[in-house]
Amino acid sequence: MRPYILSESHWSDVSDQEFDLAILPWGATEAHNFHLPYGTDNYETDALVFEAARMAWEQGAKVIVLPTIPMGVNTGQSDIYMTMNMNPSTQQSILEDVVESLDGYGVDKLLVVNGHGGNDFRQIIREVGSNFPDMLIATCNWFQSVDQDRIFENDGGHADEMETSLMLYARPELVKPLAEAGEGKARKFRVEALNESWAWTERKWTQCTDDTGIGDPRKATLEKGERYFREVTEKLSGLFVSMAKTSEGDLYI
Repeated sequence: MRPYILSESHWSDVSDQEFDLAILPWGATEAHNFHLPYGTDNYETDALVFEAARMAWEQGAKVIVLPTIPMGVNTGQSDIYMTMNMNPSTQQSILEDVVESLDGYGVDKLLVVNGHGGNDFRQIIREVGSNFPDMLIATCNWFQSVDQDRIFENDGGHADEMETSLMLYARPELVKPLAEAGEGKARKFRVEALNESWAWTERKWTQCTDDTGIGDPRKATLEKGERYFREVTEKLSGLFVSMAKTSEGDLYI
């Protein structure tokens, strides 16, 4: 039993605790090329958050990991069979209910750890936070916490070398042989500005990729996944500890 994971805890143990930080992992359920499972974002996020929470707990941080939300924004993949979409407005309602529950229990800090590129909680947090001025709500994207170019040869963003390596380390039994994986070759936008960071539109997945992947996964290894896992959990645990020890009224230097 891990006392920093709510779903594994018992009321007899939790009822006399005072947690300084609640952590909400949020993933998605979507196709990941031919070799990774639909729940990849959830498996990765759980593995990283659970390990980082263990590290933070052992440093004295009173953190509690809430159950993972397993569905995310996938409006651009609605024509890929069994991809599950959760609209941003639904995410906002869920987040507001979670915050209201925590606020009632006196837990005044929440970190949403995002594991899916289609999720963007910043504007949602602005609105939810305005209704709970005493609650510190933050979010992070674990996949942006470490420079991937130092570890992986091929970039991408979805079922790529990074995700495949991470899954080979965290959940190898769910990874099909790399010989079965597609190339993850993605088509660029015809409008050049949309290929740059300053202009954006949603990608229609079946129009830009043939195998649902973006990024060639075939140089993935367990060793790369372990190195990445260690570096990301180190960054996450540092964030957990820092947030647990910092109050809303003492957030600025």
